[in-house]
Amino acid sequence: MRRDRFVLAITLTTVLAADVYFVLLPRLRNWYHLSRNGCTCRGVNDSVRYEGPVGQQWTPSTNFTEQGSKLEKLFEHPLYNIRLPELAPDERLLEEEELMGYYRRKVSRWERQQKLYIEAAAASNISVPEQPVTFNPGASWLKFHLGITRYALYSREDHSIDTLLQDMQSAPVIGADYTQDEKALKGSCDCTQVVKPSGHHLKLALKLQDFGKAMFKPMRQERHEETPEDFFYFVDFQRHNAEIASFHLDRVLDFRRVPPVVGRFVNVTGDILYTTHSDDLRSVFFTSPANNTCFFAKCLYVCKTEYAVCGHPDLLEGSMSAYLPGLSIAPRISIPNPWIRSYTFTGREEWEVNPSYCDTIKRLYPYSSGNRLLNIIDMTIFDFLTGNMDRHHYEIFTKFGDDGFLLHLDNARGFGRHSHDEMSILAPLTQCCIIKRSTLLRLRLLSRPEFRLSDVMRESLARDSLRPILTELHLQALDRRLERVLKAVGRCVKKLGEARVVVTDFVASDGASERGHKDQRGEGEDGES
Repeated sequence: MRRDRFVLAITLTTVLAADVYFVLLPRLRNWYHLSRNGCTCRGVNDSVRYEGPVGQQWTPSTNFTEQGSKLEKLFEHPLYNIRLPELAPDERLLEEEELMGYYRRKVSRWERQQKLYIEAAAASNISVPEQPVTFNPGASWLKFHLGITRYALYSREDHSIDTLLQDMQSAPVIGADYTQDEKALKGSCDCTQVVKPSGHHLKLALKLQDFGKAMFKPMRQERHEETPEDFFYFVDFQRHNAEIASFHLDRVLDFRRVPPVVGRFVNVTGDILYTTHSDDLRSVFFTSPANNTCFFAKCLYVCKTEYAVCGHPDLLEGSMSAYLPGLSIAPRISIPNPWIRSYTFTGREEWEVNPSYCDTIKRLYPYSSGNRLLNIIDMTIFDFLTGNMDRHHYEIFTKFGDDGFLLHLDNARGFGRHSHDEMSILAPLTQCCIIKRSTLLRLRLLSRPEFRLSDVMRESLARDSLRPILTELHLQALDRRLERVLKAVGRCVKKLGEARVVVTDFVASDGASERGHKDQRGEGEDGES
């Protein structure tokens, strides 16, 4: 009897210890972190209509160390405060009067269409909620459009960008539709294609109450998951957190060529199904066996190449990317990347087999003069840091011509593998052996302990309500890849000399740093600017 009691006591003690270790301790840890960082709960929506942001709001600044914010100190550094010359009228993308007139006409057209839609629904005894538009000439998205210049999408001191991020994260949604590339497919799908059209990757255009517009890309992959090794780059997942992280990295590098992006929880029913006027979009909604609201892109129903996305039960995590001005008022052109990859299972492009490929590119327009090739190098470094192998085209605003900056759009295939550094992405840098001096100086700055890239990125990303955006392994990969970039530049300098590799793109004048351009063609082909 005593032995049985002893065995029972041991058993109960073991069960109690296991319960404490596996149940109680994890809960205490969660409560501890919540008390320090605030609740990051995603919540469960028990209503149809989403009335506000879930989780924490976008926060403009955060201090992380006893010495203060590394990010703020970085932006206070002289390299991030280079004064540009006064902008000439033709160096601004848009004039305010022209832009306001353009959008007032669009708002009037929207209101007429909304009225007709409500009348048609009423005639069919269907109740449709009204979606009032509040057009404010001082809206953050309008300030963003007006701030675009030949140098960047926004200036360093443009505080309206933080306001725009907050607006995209919290403003009511009044309209939803497929994006233009998805509409262009018209529901057709050729399953024999190795590379599917961009419309296959589910994304939506959401219109906000102030008539701003954002592209919503839903969460498709958990943050800790890596892209499988056997995946080709052209069939990789599109990650919403990669879009968010790429915007922050672009800002930290001081390129400012990625449109503002922020994370948000969207109510699939209230923000999409009940606001869309698209019969095609409404027709792809369904309720899953788990009682979650789901939807998919039109082509997916035919080809089964991807899967629907679902809310929990209605809330869906994703990225919100600010739209650029419409093509009718700010035309852009899409240009094939000279270092485009072979989008086949077996093919290889010339740059992959010809080490002297850059010499050929340098003789071709528009890479034979101006800044275009240097801007390609900037884009290459940016893509290498994110691990994005899918940069088949780049876009520029036609107004700025050959000297305009390159837009770094569509970054959702970055941050897929933290354990692998794809060195072939750096081919333009290693083959051409040129780099802007300003870019090189900032990269060196970000390699120093007091401005370490992973630290400033961690701090910047912590402002987003969907934090953490990147895992620690991805942040550590940024530091590792930065070192690889600097070593590649070092090898070029050792081989050709700094004068031929490092191209001056700004000079000091009268005690202040101003932007200028130095033609180094007289120093040899490798020094072309």
